[in-house]
Amino acid sequence: MKWKIMFCGAVCILLILTTANAQMGRQWPSEKKIVPDPVTGVPLTFLTSTENGRQSKIYQTHRQWTADGKWVIFRGSRQDSGSQVFAANEESGQIVQVTETGFTGMPCAAHKTMKLFVVPGGGRGRSSAPRQILEIDMEKLFADVAAGTVEPANDYQRVCGTIPASLNCDGNMGLDANDDFMYFRVNGPETEALSEGQKLEPAFGPRFRQGTSGLRSMNLKTGDIKLICNVGFGMGHVQTNPWNSREIIFCWETGGKAPQRTWTVMADGTGLRPLYPEAPYEWITHEAVIGKDEVVIAMLGHRDIGRATPDSDWGIAGTMEHPTGVGIVNLRTRKMRLVGQVPTWAEGTSDWHVAGSADGRWAAFDDFNYQLWLVDRHNGETIMLASSQKRGSDHIHPTFSADNTKIEIQSALISEDNRSLNICVVPIPKSLLARTYAQKIVP
Repeated sequence: MKWKIMFCGAVCILLILTTANAQMGRQWPSEKKIVPDPVTGVPLTFLTSTENGRQSKIYQTHRQWTADGKWVIFRGSRQDSGSQVFAANEESGQIVQVTETGFTGMPCAAHKTMKLFVVPGGGRGRSSAPRQILEIDMEKLFADVAAGTVEPANDYQRVCGTIPASLNCDGNMGLDANDDFMYFRVNGPETEALSEGQKLEPAFGPRFRQGTSGLRSMNLKTGDIKLICNVGFGMGHVQTNPWNSREIIFCWETGGKAPQRTWTVMADGTGLRPLYPEAPYEWITHEAVIGKDEVVIAMLGHRDIGRATPDSDWGIAGTMEHPTGVGIVNLRTRKMRLVGQVPTWAEGTSDWHVAGSADGRWAAFDDFNYQLWLVDRHNGETIMLASSQKRGSDHIHPTFSADNTKIEIQSALISEDNRSLNICVVPIPKSLLARTYAQKIVP
């Protein structure tokens, strides 16, 4: 009997330690390092510099900095924390654990307040169980961290609402510009009643399986859930327009080329249409809202012309036989303009993940050689900011800051294993920010 008591006591102690290690508000000292890029000389600020966990930025379609511009939000697994959301103070380098329950899908930082919204849980894939959306008060959390008076997690978070199991939610979601509604993708039988004008699409490419999906909204004050639309294909990334409330952008995800990648719809289900109608030879991907009226898209040219035949995987798409590069689509006029390409002398072949500044001055992209490029939209000049990065465990995924002066990426440049990613902020050089133009772009 004595050994049973000792065993139970050990289990209790282990549970207490595990809970403590997963605690919201747990801190790590600064890991901040400024490393000049080995080719361009641009000072790269690494806010994390550890190989004892997996750090990755929030996807390029979503907000990276808190509303006050002081903290960078990222995903990671540090030491024994499990997969959580963290924040790094850009000035001090201090790192704080923001979640305690883990997360699935896309963490969403609020646009106007110091709130973070997550679907708790872990892993990938859709759930056959109900899901909750949590709101976390980061302003209160950071204040208590500074004061050394961190309370239990429930003092900083509340349940906004519960998504029923029948909707098969995986946490891929986007927050409305007013911070009052969340839009999230769903699957399952409730998506089979397709919205007007939609049809069940055939299987496409080597990865896409036939099926339906949909969008739902949650009122973050009341928890009420409403239907937005159902479509006849597999929906991918969901994002919002941070400048226009109730405007949503989403994609048809195949794991490669889609027949029609980009889509837009309003929160009431109206205006459902392709964002950029693409041709069979175009490989469109990695769309991101960059301004009140603009979405940037990648038009890939990464495949050999001779191998992209009608009977090959993905067909004839994604070669430089047709125009490729960074495209910017106007949501109102529907006009698209190509603003930049990988230079012909560079080894990166094609743009891959794209971004843009809200002031209309800059576009940015990474390429297939893990380099970061800046495009001056006034004159079309393409400038390398960060040279060939080590091929880490994921792509570098550039995103501009709200003040349009810097770009966040994830990079393996300082990792000894050439794989582990760290959170990195790349400044736009002051000489470029100081440029003046006789004529200015109006976004």
